[in-house]
Amino acid sequence: MTESANPSVYAASDRATALQQLRQSLAQRPPRLLIDGVWRPALSAQTLDVDDPATGETIARIAAGDGDDIDLAVAAARRAFREGPWPRLPASRRAAALFALADAIERRLHEFALLESLDAGHSLTSIANGDLPLGLRSLRDYAGWATKIAGEVPMRSADQRGIDYFLREPIGVAAIVTPWNAPFLMVLQKLAAALAAGCTVVIKPAELAPLSALYIGELCDEVGIPAGVVNIVTGTGIAAGQALAEHPDVNLISFTGSTQVGQSIMAAAARSNLKRVVLELGGKSPVMVFADADLDKAAKAIVGEIAFKSGQYCAAGSRVYVQASVHEPLLEKMHAAMERIRIGAGYADGTDMGPMISDAQRRRAQDIIDHSLAAGARVLRGGHARSGPGYFFEPTLIADASADMRIAQEEIFAPVLCATPFADDAGLSAVAALANDSRYGLSAKLWARDIGTVHGLIGLLETGQVIVNGGGGEATLPFGGVKQSGYGRENGYVGLSAFTEIKSVRLGY
Repeated sequence: MTESANPSVYAASDRATALQQLRQSLAQRPPRLLIDGVWRPALSAQTLDVDDPATGETIARIAAGDGDDIDLAVAAARRAFREGPWPRLPASRRAAALFALADAIERRLHEFALLESLDAGHSLTSIANGDLPLGLRSLRDYAGWATKIAGEVPMRSADQRGIDYFLREPIGVAAIVTPWNAPFLMVLQKLAAALAAGCTVVIKPAELAPLSALYIGELCDEVGIPAGVVNIVTGTGIAAGQALAEHPDVNLISFTGSTQVGQSIMAAAARSNLKRVVLELGGKSPVMVFADADLDKAAKAIVGEIAFKSGQYCAAGSRVYVQASVHEPLLEKMHAAMERIRIGAGYADGTDMGPMISDAQRRRAQDIIDHSLAAGARVLRGGHARSGPGYFFEPTLIADASADMRIAQEEIFAPVLCATPFADDAGLSAVAALANDSRYGLSAKLWARDIGTVHGLIGLLETGQVIVNGGGGEATLPFGGVKQSGYGRENGYVGLSAFTEIKSVRLGY
C-alpha cells in the first residue's frame, strides 16, 4: 500500500464488516492513558464518552485525565529526556523510528480511515485525499530532517583567535494539544517534529475526537520508541489541557484550536515558566474572485473547501468577495455546486460531507446565521440544521452580509459561505482592505489569471498563507497565521526549529 491508497475504495460490504469490527473493538477497549510506557486508567478512575457525530451514539469511553495524571506524564517525559536514550540517540536512529512508525500506520491505513470517519465525522474521501497522505508525508518528511539539524559557524576576521559556533538542541518536554477537526493529521505533524528534534512529549488530544491519538500511541510502542518519550493523557481542556499549559516542567506547548483557548494557553504559559508556545488558531479566510478567473473551477473549489470537514477547517475560505460583473454568475455556480453535495455519515457509501462534530457546534453556527439574517443578510441556500439523528447542517450560501455582521467576522466552523461583490473598477488596495477586515489572518484564496493582479495583491494581504487558483495542503510548506490566528509556523524545517533551542559557543585559544 502507498500513501495514495484510497481507503474509500472499500466495497460497501467490506466496509460494513470492517466498521462493525471497529465498533466492537472500541466498545471493548478499556479507558486508559499512556504514561511512561504503561497503559493505565486515570487516577480519578473517571471516564468520558466519545460519540459518533453521525448518530449521536456513544462509540467509546476514554479515561478522563486531570492535573494529577498530567503531573505523572510530564515527570515521565522529563525523566526520558534527562536520563533516557532518545535525545542522545544518533539522529539516524530517531529517523529510522519515525520511518518505522509511518510504515506501521500505513499498514493499518484503512483502519485509521474508518476510525477518523467514525470519531470526527469526516467523509472517507476527504480523509483519504487529505489527512492520511498529509500525515504520512509529514512523518516521513520529519524523519528525513532528523539527520539534518545543524548549527552554524559564523565567519570571523583574520585577526580574531578562536572559534564561534552555535548548536541546535532539543528544547525538552513538549506538550502537544490537538483539535477535534483533524485529530490524526495534527497529532502526526506535531509529534513528528518533536521526536525528530529529540524532544519527549505529552499529548492531550481533543476530548471530542481522541481515538487516533491513542492508536498512534500503541504503534509508537510497537516500533520501539522508548518508554516515557510519548505520553498520552486524554481528558477535558479544563482539567488536562490547562494543567499542561500551566505546568512548570513543560518547555513548549504546541496548540491548534480556537483563538480564545489559545489566549488562555498563552496567559498560562506566561504565568508559569514562560514556556515557549506555538499557536495555530482560528481563521475567517477571504476568497477574492476576479472577472478573469475560471469561474467553474473557482466555484467548485470554493464550495468543495467549505464542505471539506463540514466547514470545520481553520483555513476554509468562508468570506467570498467577487468582482461585480461576475458576482451573479459565480453565485449561481456555487449554488449549483452545493446542490450536488451528498450528505451522510462519513463512512457511508457516496458521502461528500459528513456531520458537524457536536450539537453544541451546530447550535452555535445556527445562532450566528440567525443573528446575521435579523441584521439584513439573505439566505440563498440552506441556513439550517438537517433533521434526524446526528449533527448534520445544510451547506449554506448567504448574500447581502455587511462587514460588521457576525457571519462576516466570526469563525463559524460550519459549511457556510457569505458572498459580497466589489466594484469592477476597485483597486487592489480596496480589495485587500475587504480581505483584511478581520481580526484573523490565517489563509487567503485568490482567483485571477492576470499576473499583475496576483502578485500585486499577495503583498497587500495580512495573512500567513495565500493560495492562488486552487491547490491543496502541503506537508512541507510552513503553515500558520498572523493577528489573532496565532504565531509560529508548523511543517518543514521551520516547524522543526520550534522544537529546538539555540546554544551559542565561543572557544578561545
